[in-house]
Amino acid sequence: MENQEVKTTAPEQPKQEAVKPAAPVAAEAKPADKKPEAKAEGKKPEGKDQKKTFVKKPRQPIDGFSEKVVAIKRISKTTKGGRNMRFSVLVVIGDKKGTVGFGMGKSAEIPNAMKKANKNARNNIAKVTMNKKGTLYHEVIGKSCAAKVLLKPAPEGTGIVAGGAIRAVIELAGFKDVYTKNLGKNTAVNMIRATINGLKAQKTPSYIAQMRDKKVSEL
Repeated sequence: MENQEVKTTAPEQPKQEAVKPAAPVAAEAKPADKKPEAKAEGKKPEGKDQKKTFVKKPRQPIDGFSEKVVAIKRISKTTKGGRNMRFSVLVVIGDKKGTVGFGMGKSAEIPNAMKKANKNARNNIAKVTMNKKGTLYHEVIGKSCAAKVLLKPAPEGTGIVAGGAIRAVIELAGFKDVYTKNLGKNTAVNMIRATINGLKAQKTPSYIAQMRDKKVSEL
């Protein structure tokens, strides 16, 4: 009987060996493999990156005005403490529908100077007239101080023949075919003022008919 009891205890040992430590090791290996995959695959900033791409698109002005920087200059003021450096920015704005304006801003940094220039430009807006073909009604000369600008209507398809500050005003005002020529000094501010003065000096057919007490068809 004692021999039989020994035989019964012998098969109990393999039952204990059957519970091998390999199973917990494998269970521990699985979460270790999942963690790096979760970090690699479960990147939440992908949606944020897509939103950033939309923000980087060129922003459109809320009030419908397009802006163009004509000149950026560095200016200095000498004082007892030394020289104070600042920046001066000249900006032209327009809605390309007959409204145009310009402004100048000064600041120690260019972005702040541009904000001031845009604010001043919105407070200095002028309405100009154009015909249905996108050109002038007649030839006109605009003057401002020593600047003198010649503006002439052009046939359809010619485009805008201008440069520098004059071109910025003509484009943002909405004209398509115009001849221009600078006849005086080339100071940017004075050229802009002369161009706007010339555009405002146009006389429409309805205005001439009213002055002559006639109808437009009779002219």
